[in-house]
Amino acid sequence: MLPQVPSCDTGRANLIWRKRIDTTIGSLHCSPMAPLSLPSIVRTQNYVGGAWLNEGEGSLDVLDKYSGERLARLPLGSASQMEAAIVAAQAGLHELRSWSAGRRSAALELWADLLADRRHEFVDLLVKEAGKPVTYARGEVERAMLTLRTAAAETLRFTGETVAMDFGPGEGKTAFTRRVPRGIVIAITPFNFPLNLVLHKVAPALAAGCSVIVKPAPQAPLSTLALAGLTSELNLPAGAFNVLLCDLPVAEKLVTDPRPAMLSFTGSAKVGWHLKSISGKKRVTLELGGNAAVIVDATADLPEAARSVAKGAYLYAGQVCISTQRVFAVKQVYDEFMRLLVKEVSALRTGDPAKEDVVVGPLIDAMHTRRVADWVNEAKSAGARVLVGGSVQDEAHHLYAPTLLTNTTTDMKVCCEEVFGPVAVLEKVDSFEEAIARTNDSVFGLQAAVFTRDLARAIGAERIEHHAPIGPRQRVETRADMFLFIPG
Repeated sequence: MLPQVPSCDTGRANLIWRKRIDTTIGSLHCSPMAPLSLPSIVRTQNYVGGAWLNEGEGSLDVLDKYSGERLARLPLGSASQMEAAIVAAQAGLHELRSWSAGRRSAALELWADLLADRRHEFVDLLVKEAGKPVTYARGEVERAMLTLRTAAAETLRFTGETVAMDFGPGEGKTAFTRRVPRGIVIAITPFNFPLNLVLHKVAPALAAGCSVIVKPAPQAPLSTLALAGLTSELNLPAGAFNVLLCDLPVAEKLVTDPRPAMLSFTGSAKVGWHLKSISGKKRVTLELGGNAAVIVDATADLPEAARSVAKGAYLYAGQVCISTQRVFAVKQVYDEFMRLLVKEVSALRTGDPAKEDVVVGPLIDAMHTRRVADWVNEAKSAGARVLVGGSVQDEAHHLYAPTLLTNTTTDMKVCCEEVFGPVAVLEKVDSFEEAIARTNDSVFGLQAAVFTRDLARAIGAERIEHHAPIGPRQRVETRADMFLFIPG
């Protein structure tokens, strides 16, 4: 049985956004220049049944998210190639489930070693295709290695249980259970962590003996294909790990097909619930975003809280599903905390993600930049006050200024939806109790944080609903990859 995959850092697996290019490059932010120089790990084909597929139905350009220049042109998988992927995954499952736990564990450890050997190239790729600040990209690669090594260790710990039945008709008998691979796992992944969030799904699946078909995000598929390129040294069964970049109808064919046993999706609520509705009898795990809240109590270390909130809200232009979006400060410290937070946000460096001091890089594309700008403008028109930012900083590079708003209302999109951009709201509350109530006034969950030195209030934060983890003096973006292996 595949370990339950809980909420994880993610961004949006944009299954609907797509661009078909049949005979011309087109006009969607696509440069006619030759592709940029790329790390040698990059592959520009889909990977099915242990083979690289050069052809497809149309093609898609992957762009450098800061410069807008073309990185690569990839084929879009066809319906027949998806059928081949499912058939290959069936064969891969049959062979992989016969592997010992030790052999699966060793393969995952080797994969981590291979990733470590090429870590600098993966960092470079994450900066280019995902627009991720280089310091944060290094962190993703390190986390990806930890994900693989944790999966390798957990592979050796799968156990069953003894069932009590020594009574009645079962007197004198013993029963036991053992865990077996669930089957083929579909992994639909987002653009914002195109390495580690892929491994969040793939590593536990392979650890359990399940084969996987990955449909990567169209904005950033190259890291997933580069991972596939490393697997030649793992000697995995052909079909145990497949990557197919494809258009919406082909992806839906995969989701509706009865042969895969599980769907793991990270992305928008609209797409996630739609996929669940058409997935049939599959086991489904969904991570659908959030608008994480922070509470700043009267006892908090305000400078520390301001530094942490600034990083948690604006790192990677807020394109993390656990980014800080709503901040509630009690009235006793509101004015001082606002002053400190405005200072911290104003000092954040925005620009080229390849530069060491940049914290806020580009939004993933022009469409998302326009959406963030529209939501902020709507809030301003409805009475919100801008404390910092509030406008597009560099349209050509998809840079939106780190923005802090106040005087917002709960019906504004910047409060009740997931902005997924460098925007946060700061509001004054009369009490810690009101802060908890305001935090709970959301359809989203995932994560929350409380800055306090009061033990009773730290414990009382457990009243925050549908959020995990919750911690005193904890940055909202704190994430431990071993959460993957908490039994579901």
